Amino acid sequence: MKDDQWKRLLATLDGQVHDPLPCGFIIDSPWLPGWYGADIAEYLSSESVWLDANRRALETFPDVWFLPGFWSEFGMCTEPSAFGARCVFPRNEFPFADKAIRNLVQIADMKTPNPCTDGLLPLVLYRLKWAQPRIEELGHRIRFSVSRGPFNIASFLMGMTEFLKALKTRPELMHRLLRVITDFLKGWHDLQRSTFPSIEGMMILDDIVGFVSERDFEAYALPYLRDLYQTDVMVKFFHNDAACAQSIRYYPEIGINLFNPGVQTTLPDLRALSGHRMTILGNIPPLNVLARGTPEDVRAAVRALLTQTPDR
Repeated sequence: MKDDQWKRLLATLDGQVHDPLPCGFIIDSPWLPGWYGADIAEYLSSESVWLDANRRALETFPDVWFLPGFWSEFGMCTEPSAFGARCVFPRNEFPFADKAIRNLVQIADMKTPNPCTDGLLPLVLYRLKWAQPRIEELGHRIRFSVSRGPFNIASFLMGMTEFLKALKTRPELMHRLLRVITDFLKGWHDLQRSTFPSIEGMMILDDIVGFVSERDFEAYALPYLRDLYQTDVMVKFFHNDAACAQSIRYYPEIGINLFNPGVQTTLPDLRALSGHRMTILGNIPPLNVLARGTPEDVRAAVRALLTQTPDR
């Protein structure tokens, strides 16, 4: 983000209203390559293609706040790779991480990965280091440390069904697994911040917290997310586009001050459920309206959203 965009984001989180209203999106590897005209594998493996795709998005939509902006990642493989997951990279499909935990007994002996050396994480940082002067020449700075969340990573390491079932049948092992993942993520975010002093925000994505009840969120997600967000940054950004009505009231308590939801719950209800204690980015349907809709579909959705929220 540019300096003026960052200042306006901070002012927005502080409750200030801008005219015109700011427009922001999460922008990442599932969206950019096809729009840019490159294969996903090419986008992920080529620094120049990756940089130019991000640059073109900024130049095409100069008034949009792209979050986190110049996102260096390898899709869902990024964090699981540090735990030894086999990573699969089809030419033009989303990469995915195969299971690394096939027997629950493995969890007892798990070690916390080193983000400086393990998996694809060093390559994420090398790309950003290479790109940093080029990003800054465009007037932007690296603003966010980024990761998936503990539930998201656990579901890749174990498999979704196996992870959710084990929350009910082996709670002690699941707390052990989530503790190891959380300690790893704390180190990973610390490393990103120490490598790039311009980072003043944290972004965590975890849709899987929307797959559990309020009781299970409170028992298994709340303590680890709270631990992750206990860090001294200005923007604490969380993305969960699965269900959140059962958990959103905890987000401000965790420290989250910017939330990107799905479309299962209306914006007025999201605001009420969260006690009007955080900024919400959304929630126009990203696929059916923003990606697949006509310009008039987008205009109609924006008008409807603004009508629902007279108090901004």
